[in-house]
Formats: sequence, C-alpha cells, structure tokens
Amino acid sequence: MQYEGSLGEFVRKIITNVPADLTTEVAMGFASSIPKFPEEAIYIYSFAESRLIYANGWEDVLGYSDHEVNLQLIMSLTSTEYSAFVRDLNDEALIFLQSQREELEKYSFIIEVTKLHKNGSHVPMIERIGVLKAKNGMVMEVIGRFQINRNLRLGKIMHYQAYGPEKSKFEEKLQKGLFKHKAITLKEKEALVLVAKGYTFKEIASELKVSQSAIEKRILPLYQKFEVKSLTHLITFAFENNILG
Repeated sequence: MQYEGSLGEFVRKIITNVPADLTTEVAMGFASSIPKFPEEAIYIYSFAESRLIYANGWEDVLGYSDHEVNLQLIMSLTSTEYSAFVRDLNDEALIFLQSQREELEKYSFIIEVTKLHKNGSHVPMIERIGVLKAKNGMVMEVIGRFQINRNLRLGKIMHYQAYGPEKSKFEEKLQKGLFKHKAITLKEKEALVLVAKGYTFKEIASELKVSQSAIEKRILPLYQKFEVKSLTHLITFAFENNILG
C-alpha cells in the first residue's frame, strides 16, 4: 500500500512505517499498565525510535494484527471522503506541538471519522491523539486511541476539537490551517446546539459561562465556512449535514 497521499508534507518527514516489537519490555509494560476498552485500538509512537513501540486491539477494530500495523498504515486507513481533512489536521497539530515547550503532555485532539477495515467496510470511530511523553520541551511519544462508535452520524462536515494549556492558540492554528475544509469544532457545535434550541447569544454565553463575544466568534465564522447567509440557514444546514442530528 502506498501511504504518500494520506500523509501531509510535515508528517511524511517524521513518521515511519515500522511496526512495534511487542516482545520488548517497554511494550509489555504498556500492555499491563494501559487500559483498553472494548472495540478500541491503541498505538504509541516514539519519535526517538522512529517507530511504533506499542499496538493493541487493531485486529478486532480494523482487521490488522498488532504486529503488522504501523503509523503510516493507520493514517492511510481514513475513508477517502475524510482523508484530506485528517491529513491536514495531523500536519497542523504536529507543527503546533513542535512549537510548544511546556506542559506538552497536556495537549491532545479528537477527530470523529470513519476508517477502512481490512475487509473493505467503513468503521465509524472517535480518534483521540495526545502527547504521552515529552523531554526537554520536545515531544517524545504520542498515543492514539481509536474507539468504535456506531452511533456517529457522519456527513460531509468533519468534527474535531483541540485541548491543552494553550488551547486558544492550538485551536487558532488548526482553524487557520483547516479553513478550506468544511469542519466544525466540538466547541462550535456546543454553541450551535443551543442556537438551534432558540437561545440568544447572550443566553448561550451565560449557559456556557463565557463572554457573548466568545459565542459570536464561535458562530459567525460558520457563515463563511458553510456558505450560509443567515442564522436560520445555518441551523438548516447543520441539520441537513448531521451536525445537529
């Protein structure tokens, strides 16, 4: 399988296709210390070793054995309709993390997506990617947790969210890099759900304990992103594209 089209320019330079050696003491230590939930697959990638150092659950989730998966393969298994977005998100997120020096282990991001099973079926899941280990202001290891969620109703709009100490800067970096894609953050969706219920911006701000200007910054850019001209049009668009159910 060729991975190049699934990998962004930045990711391609730092991610390899080397699988984990699950016989190592490190891998066995992860197996005994990291809980795994049903219908979940986990990987840990080491930038120091340029390879996966742990994999668990991949055969049950996507049909590949834990011995054969590698990070390039995992990234390439995103369904075609979402692959460009996920490729760019991974690039932007890793570029941002490379620019940070403090509290790196507190950064993570979530994507709702479908992945391709080895048998060709599409698997709806939530991907959670976070920094597992940092040293001297550098990301050393990242952990990915891929949980099947059969209740996801994914349309043409991607759902994602960033977390971390500099959350606003992280979100700004992702939003600028991903603006060409039709996507919505979970924070934007949270506000939009209340808009659809008839709340005013002021009432939403009170409900979410933020300023009214913060709510405006969540909602108003969606007009341009989704090419709508009114709040009513935005809500209709959201329902039609499975953002609000």
